[in-house]
Amino acid sequence: MHGSLNCISVAFWCVAVVAFSVPNLSGQATGSSSAAPTVSLPGSQSPFLGSAPPEKATNQVLQIDFTMAIDLGLQYNLGLLLSTDQTETARGQRWHELSNLLPNVGADALENVQTLSLTAFGFTKIASDFGSPGTTTKFPAVTPAFNYFDLRASISQSLFNFKYLEQARAAAENVKAAEFNYKDARELVVLAVGDVYLQAISDAARVETAEAQLTTAQTLYTRAVDQQNAGVTPNIDTLRAHVELQTRQQQLIVARNELAKQRLTVARVIGLAPGQEFVLTEKAPYQELTPLPLETYLQRAYTTRADYQAAMAQVRAAEFSARAAAAGRYPSVDLSANGGEIGTNPAQANPTWQVVGAINIPIFPGERIHSDEIEANAQLKQARQQLGNLRGQIDYEVRSSLLDLQAAADQVQVAKSNVDLAEQTLTQAQDRFSAGVTDNLEVVQAQESVASAHDSYIESLYAHNLAKVELARSIGDAEQGVKRYLKGMH
Repeated sequence: MHGSLNCISVAFWCVAVVAFSVPNLSGQATGSSSAAPTVSLPGSQSPFLGSAPPEKATNQVLQIDFTMAIDLGLQYNLGLLLSTDQTETARGQRWHELSNLLPNVGADALENVQTLSLTAFGFTKIASDFGSPGTTTKFPAVTPAFNYFDLRASISQSLFNFKYLEQARAAAENVKAAEFNYKDARELVVLAVGDVYLQAISDAARVETAEAQLTTAQTLYTRAVDQQNAGVTPNIDTLRAHVELQTRQQQLIVARNELAKQRLTVARVIGLAPGQEFVLTEKAPYQELTPLPLETYLQRAYTTRADYQAAMAQVRAAEFSARAAAAGRYPSVDLSANGGEIGTNPAQANPTWQVVGAINIPIFPGERIHSDEIEANAQLKQARQQLGNLRGQIDYEVRSSLLDLQAAADQVQVAKSNVDLAEQTLTQAQDRFSAGVTDNLEVVQAQESVASAHDSYIESLYAHNLAKVELARSIGDAEQGVKRYLKGMH
């Protein structure tokens, strides 16, 4: 009986870890913290599991509820901060492309003093128009110093360049994609915070359960010692109760350690300063959620999910880039003008101006344009493939989250009933042992069944609440939906 209960508990735990792990955040599952430890290599961790917190902790003990945890994550989470920087980079690249279409205005003032080597230009001597015929005059090797002053303003403008225009349009779409990626990063922050917070309150519940089990084991051991001293029960009952007591002590040590580590994870994700004292104020009771029809969720996901909107913007940007590559074969029209004062000094300067219009016609630019077209078309093909894949991924995530939600709700009901049955079994076993009908083996087995039932119930609550978070994320409504779905956590 004891072995079969352990097997059932282990099997349930394996299924729960696989079924309710959170995707896209790190390389490891995010189920219960009691899973086997894994090694985290540098650089393998998702930025959404890190933060850039304040340098100094406050003297206060922060009371952090679920809403406050999300707000802190949206302020300090590293993944969101990096997404903000990427958006600024995209905006800078757009201005760079626009600079090719905007007028370029400049001014310069020049005072030049120089000498000139005439022999360098082949001037050595020349026939003289004066004096005797046939005579020549030698030029000096270097002219005397001379100077001139030039103050000038200039402007240049591309009047028509289809390539620059398409590149600017592509850059604008890239900015839109970056802004949508920023919104998606906020959704991922909510998902990360929700996962680690739910794990932490589940670990806190495990500590409470372990403490209660330890108290029960201590009572059982004390009773076994008293009955042995009274000569009612043999020594084997005392030894068995002692083993059970120490087992519960070990489980409490592990549960407290896992809770402490999970609290550190929460602090890292939401961006608390190192050493900041805090208390997580939420609990995780069960609150049933009646889902909407599948098609409603799918339609909402395709309309509101920021990552899908970003992928569509990237396709449009790739289309403009492909058109820009082909436009390298088109003529372009440029205009430049300048005007200013030039003379030996400012007082003797005279006004001058110049206007130049040019039509540039690429006749044979080698294979540069052809190579640009091949590269741009390949990027466009990849963007369209990624968009199609994301659409399928959204369909999978919505369906999967609904399945997880229903399965978790069923598990909560079964696990809750199992807790009641296990506690009744423990009560009856204790009564039978007190009456001397049986030894305490039956009590120990019943106590282990209670512990396993409570652990399964805690895990099912975590899985159900996490399924709500995943559903909100799958339809692109995590930031507001999570607060709405988990409003009964208080």
